[in-house]
Amino acid sequence: MNRFPIDLGVYRRISLNANHTTLTDEQRSSLKANIQLCRDAIVFFTATGAARGVGGHTGGPYDTVPEVVIMDALFRGEADKYVPVFFDEAGHRVATQYLMSTLNGDLPAERLLDYRAAHSHLPGHPELGFTPGVKFSSGRLGHIWPYVNGVSIANPHKVVFCLGSDGSQQEGNDAEAARLAVAQKLNVKLIIDDNDVTISGHPSHYLPGCSISKTLAGHGLTVFEGDGEDIDDLYQRMCMAINTDGPVAVINRRPMCPGIAGLEGSNHGHDVIPVKLAIEYLEFRGRQAAADYLKTIEAPKNEAVFLGSSDKWDANRNVFGDAVVAILDRISEAERIETVRVIDSDLEGSCGLSKIRSSHPEVFISSGIMERGNFSAAAGFGMKSGKQGIFATFSAFLEMVLSEITMARLNHSNVLSHFSHSGIDDMADNTCHFGLNNLFADNGLSDGYATHLYFPADALQMKACLEAIFFNPGLRFVFSTRSKVPAILNTDGQEYFGGEYKFISGKDEVIREGTQGYIVSFGEALYRALDAVERLKQEGIDVGLINKPTLNVIDEKMMVKIGKSPMVLIVESYNRKTGLGSRFGSWLLERGLTPRYAYIATHKEGCGGLWEQFPHQGIDPAGIMAKVKDLLKA
Repeated sequence: MNRFPIDLGVYRRISLNANHTTLTDEQRSSLKANIQLCRDAIVFFTATGAARGVGGHTGGPYDTVPEVVIMDALFRGEADKYVPVFFDEAGHRVATQYLMSTLNGDLPAERLLDYRAAHSHLPGHPELGFTPGVKFSSGRLGHIWPYVNGVSIANPHKVVFCLGSDGSQQEGNDAEAARLAVAQKLNVKLIIDDNDVTISGHPSHYLPGCSISKTLAGHGLTVFEGDGEDIDDLYQRMCMAINTDGPVAVINRRPMCPGIAGLEGSNHGHDVIPVKLAIEYLEFRGRQAAADYLKTIEAPKNEAVFLGSSDKWDANRNVFGDAVVAILDRISEAERIETVRVIDSDLEGSCGLSKIRSSHPEVFISSGIMERGNFSAAAGFGMKSGKQGIFATFSAFLEMVLSEITMARLNHSNVLSHFSHSGIDDMADNTCHFGLNNLFADNGLSDGYATHLYFPADALQMKACLEAIFFNPGLRFVFSTRSKVPAILNTDGQEYFGGEYKFISGKDEVIREGTQGYIVSFGEALYRALDAVERLKQEGIDVGLINKPTLNVIDEKMMVKIGKSPMVLIVESYNRKTGLGSRFGSWLLERGLTPRYAYIATHKEGCGGLWEQFPHQGIDPAGIMAKVKDLLKA
C-alpha cells in the first residue's frame, strides 16, 4: 500500500452479530471511522479516473458505504450465516467492489490508482474473473436481483444481500424478481439507496407518485425504511431484516453525495466527481497527499493522426439531437404536438435528447429507467400513419427491447430509435456496455414491416441521414458512438458528406476506389479503415473503401462491384458472431461472387480505457492493414 496515499491499513476489522441489534460505543466509533476512511478513498481513486479522462462513478459507491461496512462486519461475525458477496444491481458502483477487494487482501491498494484505465483490469462495471477479488459480474442496471434470487435458492439456509438503488428499482425485471422472492419466501435482503437521483434528474420529479417502499410492499416484501446516514438506525433495520424470514427491503433515504460540497443532492454526483471538487474535499478532510497526487495526473492522449479525415471531430450522439431539433423547427407547434413524441429513459444527455427537450419541451417526456415500457410507449404513439414515436438509449440495451421491437413491427408502428454508445469506442464501462448486437433489431421476417438500420460515419452524414429518413414510415434505428468521430474527406480533401451530398437509404458509398480489393466498413470504424487504406496506397497496395451506412439492406449494384474484385474485408466494431461480417459473405455467395473474404470485429472481452479498445480487438488501422496483407497473400 506504499503508493496509495490513504492508509487503508487503519480499517477496523470489527465483527457484528445480528442478534445484537444495538451498537456499542466502540462498535459505533469503529463503523464511523471505517465509513469516513472508505468514503475518502472512494472520492480519491474515482477522481483519478476523472483526471485521466476515463470517467467513472463516485456518488453511488460513496453513498452506500455505511451499509457496505456493516455487511462486511456481519460477514466477519457470522461467516456461515451469509453468502459473503456484496451483490449490487447498480453496476456503476464498481468502486465498492474494488475497495472491498483491496480491504480483503485480493487487490493491492496501488492498483486502485489505475481505476478504469486501459489494461488495468478495473473496468467501469465489475467483471467476474477479470479483477482479483470481484465475485460477480453486475452487467447492466437492475439485472442482479433476479440473479440473486437464484443464488438464494441454491443457498436456502443463508442470507443473501443485494445492494439496490432507486434507479435500478425502475427496471421491470426487479418487479418480476420481487414477485418470485415473495412467492418462494427467499431469504434475500434488499439494501436500497434511495437518494432520489438518477443520471438525468430526480425520480420524484419525472415519476411523481412512484414510491419504492409502497411498490415493494405491494409485491409482498417486508419494508424497513429510514435514514441511511443514521448509523444506529441503519444497523438496527439491517438486523431486523436479517432476523425476519423471507425477502425484506431496507430502504435508506439520503441525499446524493452527503457531505461533498458542490455535489450533495445533485444528479451530477451520479457520475465521477470533478477533480477540483475532489481536491477540495480531500484537503478539507486532511488528505493532502491524496489531493497532491490528483494534481499530478495528466490525461493520456491518443496521438494518432488519421489520414483521409479532417481535424474536425464531433459527437454523433449529440448531433442526433441537433438534427431532430432542426427538423422539428420547421413544423408548427400544433403539428409537433399532434404527430411527434420523444420518450427519454434517463439518458437524455448521453443520446442528444436533452437538446430536443430544451428546444421543444412540448413533445418531450422525461421518463425513468424503463427501456421496455418506454420503447413500447413510443411505438404505441406511432401506431397510426403520420405519427412518430422517438426513442433513445444505449446500444447495449437494445437487447432488452427485442420483444417490444417485434410487437412494434407487428403493429406497424412508426418509431425512430437512436441507440448511442454503439460498438466499443471510448467504453471504459467495458464489456457489459459494449453495443455489439445491434443487427438484432432487424428481427422480423423478410415480408415484414419495414425495418432499416443506419450507422452514419460522421456528423454531416448523421444530419443528412435524419433529413432523409425522419418522415419515413416503419422502424428506423440510428446508431452512434460514445466517442467523437472526424469528418470524412474525399480525394480532393473536401468533406465527403458536405456540400450537395444527399443520403439515400440502402445505398452504399465508394469512399476510395481500389484495384486490389475493397474494405467495407461503417460508423466509427470507417475513419480508421480510411486511414488504413491511405497508408496501404502509400505502400503500393491499391485497395478501396466502401461505406455501408444502411446496415441491413443489400445494394445490389455495389455488391457486384466489390464481389468481382480480388478481395473483400469487412471491418466493424460489432460482435464478430452477429455483425455485418457474419452475413456479408453469404450475400456474396448467394450472388455467385467469390472474392477472397474475411471480416474483423469485436471478438474478446474489453480492456477498459477509451480508444485503446480498438487495437485491443485488432481493428485499429494497424490491425486492418495486417489483415489486408494476409488476404492478398492468400
